[in-house]
Amino acid sequence: MTVRSELASAISALPSNTIHQEFVSQDEFFAMKNFIPQSIVERICDEFAKLRPKINRNYIPKHKKGGSVSRFTLEKYSPTIKEIYETPEFFDFLNNLVGGDLQDCPPEDPHAYALYCYTEPGDHIGFHYDTSYYKGRRYTILIGIIDNSSCKLEYDLFTKNPQKETTTHSTSLDPGDLVFFNGDNLYHRVTPLGEGEERIALTLEYVTDQSMGWFPRFVSNMKDSIAYFGFKNVFLGKKGTTQ
Repeated sequence: MTVRSELASAISALPSNTIHQEFVSQDEFFAMKNFIPQSIVERICDEFAKLRPKINRNYIPKHKKGGSVSRFTLEKYSPTIKEIYETPEFFDFLNNLVGGDLQDCPPEDPHAYALYCYTEPGDHIGFHYDTSYYKGRRYTILIGIIDNSSCKLEYDLFTKNPQKETTTHSTSLDPGDLVFFNGDNLYHRVTPLGEGEERIALTLEYVTDQSMGWFPRFVSNMKDSIAYFGFKNVFLGKKGTTQ
């Protein structure tokens, strides 16, 4: 079976109405264990063998430490991830959750799909929002690929909702698990990686408006360069992945 057919089959079996109600009631947040079929996860793991040397390590004192692989590199070395992002049934499922105005990130966005690679002790990211520089909303998906770790995704719901009391939660991101949320609403972090552990997660991004002013685009690119993918990869795009 193709990635698209496997993913479409898994989605067709889901209780869409129940998931939509959960997503809305949790301030645009949804999590499900074993969402992505393990056969697809295994394909990504096989492709990751070629991606290990491509990981860009990054460190921001008191905020984050880890490694990342951008969309431009994944386009070349991971056809499975690209196919997930472009699967119409997957997009339609997400689009229905958010209300019908979802769009792909533009092709110049290195964060449209990427890998977060925790491979050294202490790798982590502190509490933050996935602030959108786009004119519309930006939604984040996290999918577990490899999780031989004690890391937890810790998150607070309703931090910006005056009608709700903030609630705190914690979960692992096992292979195939999926988390989907409005990046401007969810306050979250990943706890530090322990000795001899490894955690690889796939992130996908979608927006409701592809427009971005020149200055927000510059700020977004600088952030991605310093905190994730490196200047060469971000500013040269696909040309920066040739070596």
